[in-house]
Amino acid sequence: MTKSKITVTRTAAELAKALGLTPADGAEIALRSELNAKIIAVVQRKSLTHAQVARLARTSRTRITAIMNRNTKDISTDLLLRVLYALGYTAKIRFQKAA
Repeated sequence: MTKSKITVTRTAAELAKALGLTPADGAEIALRSELNAKIIAVVQRKSLTHAQVARLARTSRTRITAIMNRNTKDISTDLLLRVLYALGYTAKIRFQKAA
């Protein structure tokens, strides 16, 4: 039996590096994670149901449930932005030179 090595990462950039992904992939992971976290926080603070959020964002309850469970593999960044906007928020993107 082969032992596997456990790797702990603290940032999206570290995760991308550990998985052999590009720094651009790490930036995308970080952006999507921040969008997801904000959506979850707003939905919980407003005490909205998944169905209510789905109606506001004009998407399915199944997709909202996936977002709320942080299962966003098949969820587009566009949809995350649309849900956030439907909840009354916009995302502000800041540009900086890559390291």
